Amino acid sequence: MQTRLVEYFLALHRERHFARAAASCHVSQPTLSAGIAMLETQLGKRLVHRDRKYVGLTPEGEAILPWAQQLVAAAEAMGQVAGTARGPLKGELRLGAIPASMPATGYLVEAVRARFPELNVQLRALTSRQIERELSGFELDAGVTYLDFEPPAHTLAVPLYGERSMLVSSRGGIALPERPDWSDLGRLPLCLLPQGMQNRRILDARLAMLGLALRPIVTADSYLALLAIVRQGQLCSIMPTSHAMLLDGLDWAIATPLPDTGDLNRVGVIVSDHTPMSPLAQSVLAVARDLQLPRDML
Repeated sequence: MQTRLVEYFLALHRERHFARAAASCHVSQPTLSAGIAMLETQLGKRLVHRDRKYVGLTPEGEAILPWAQQLVAAAEAMGQVAGTARGPLKGELRLGAIPASMPATGYLVEAVRARFPELNVQLRALTSRQIERELSGFELDAGVTYLDFEPPAHTLAVPLYGERSMLVSSRGGIALPERPDWSDLGRLPLCLLPQGMQNRRILDARLAMLGLALRPIVTADSYLALLAIVRQGQLCSIMPTSHAMLLDGLDWAIATPLPDTGDLNRVGVIVSDHTPMSPLAQSVLAVARDLQLPRDML
């Protein structure tokens, strides 16, 4: 069985469209279709429902999916091991990171590039649930996410820092307490991340323990969008203190630390707990263990 045929199958499952799957594999659509048909012939089972376009996987296709993912990942790792036996680590590190971790992830990427200069990094902003799902499906080599709240299953982790919160507002905008407490936030007009993102779920859970609940006026799924809203002066937001460095030089922005609500939210690097571990996963864990973040992020 050719690994390339399995890659065609996985691309079709991922893209859910023959033309897009073919493009992602850098082949023509007839080549991809013929390859999947050949794979079906070799297995003696129909793997894909077809009705002029992609409909979905058959039960047989669903059954082989995790094995197909593991096979392709093992083949890629085998090539990396062979290539690094007498040379530097090469290839592409596929890294997913929650938006809240992006300032620290920038330091991680720089450290990876410094240690492995011939390695390329593909960084994607994902939710914690997407990271866990794509790690299990061998679509990511590593992730940066929360470690304790809704802890990711079947992973190995290296903590990077503990997250604190700050209130971000616009200078000359709405009036704020000089030293805001969590109990003050219920009276403030807020824009926050949506509850589909783990940072917001953690925030809501922490405040529920204090008998508090937040009801934002606006939600947005990126901190860039929240900052754009806050800049207008009518709303304020809650962000991780690690983002304070991104506010340097913004004369309109005011960042005020909020009291700790208990244990800090640990953020760290995770990889799938598979044996043997791929060279890419080993490399990012090694870098994470040695990474020294600036004191204002800790």
